[in-house]
Amino acid sequence: MHIDVRNDWLSHVDEVPRALVASNAVANLEALEKSPRHHHEKAQLLFTVRGVINCEVDDAVWIVPPQCAVWIPGGLPHTVFGSGEVECLSLFIDPPESADLPKECCTITVSAFFRHLLLRANELPELYDPDGPDGRIVSVIFDELAVAPIEDLRLPIPSDPRLKKLTDLLIAAPADRATVAQWASRVALSERSLSRLLTEEVGMSFGRWRRQLHIVLALRHLSAGETVQAVAMDLGYESASSFVTMFRKMVGKPPSRYLLERRGPVPADHGE
Repeated sequence: MHIDVRNDWLSHVDEVPRALVASNAVANLEALEKSPRHHHEKAQLLFTVRGVINCEVDDAVWIVPPQCAVWIPGGLPHTVFGSGEVECLSLFIDPPESADLPKECCTITVSAFFRHLLLRANELPELYDPDGPDGRIVSVIFDELAVAPIEDLRLPIPSDPRLKKLTDLLIAAPADRATVAQWASRVALSERSLSRLLTEEVGMSFGRWRRQLHIVLALRHLSAGETVQAVAMDLGYESASSFVTMFRKMVGKPPSRYLLERRGPVPADHGE
C-alpha cells in the first residue's frame, strides 16, 4: 500500500471544508517507496506508528522514528519515503488562525494521549460536525499539536554544489574517518572555506553536521532491527560505547532507551 499522493486525491483533500481530513487508513507498508515530489494547500501531519519515515524538502531531510510525527506546512513541496517496514497515519490539517501550530517543517514527539487522539481522528467521518463531539476532538488535537515537543531530527542539506557533493560522499561512506581538511580537498575546497560555507548554509560546524548525519543513519538502521554494535561499526566508531556516547550527546539519551520509549503498544482497534 502506498501513501496516496495522486493529484486527484490531493485536490480532494484540499477541497474538503473541514479543519482536519484523515486518510482513513493506517497504512501497513513493507517498503514505502519514495513519493513523487508534491504539495497540498492543507498542512500534513504524518505519524509513524512503526518503522522510520523520511521527509525531504529543499533544504533538509526530516527523520520520523516510531511514535513521532512530521509536521509539513501547507504549500511546502516535499517527498516522503520509508526505511524498512513502516506503519503510518496521515492527517491533513487546515487549522483556525487562532491555533498556535508550527510554522516550519519539524519532527515532534507524540505522547500516548496524543497518539490515541490521532488514531481516533482517523475514524472521523469526512464531513464531521465541527460543533459536535467530533469537532471537540479536533480542537484537542490542535491543542496537543501546539505543545508537542520538537525533536532535533533534521539533517540540513546545503545548496552549494560542492557541499551537496560532500553530502553524497559522506552518505556513501559514513565510516570514512578522513579529517576535515581531507574531506575539503575532495570537493576542491580549503578547510577554512568548507567551514565557512557550512556555517553560512546549515549553521553547523563540519563535526556537528556529520554527527547529525550519523544520527539520521543510525535511526534508520536501528529501527530496522540492526544492533547497536553493528550500527557503530557501519558508521566507523571504534566501539559501541563511543557511538552510544555520541548518540546520547546529540539526542539526550542512549539509543536503546530512545527506541524503547518509541515502541509502545498500539491499540487493537486502530483499524487493523
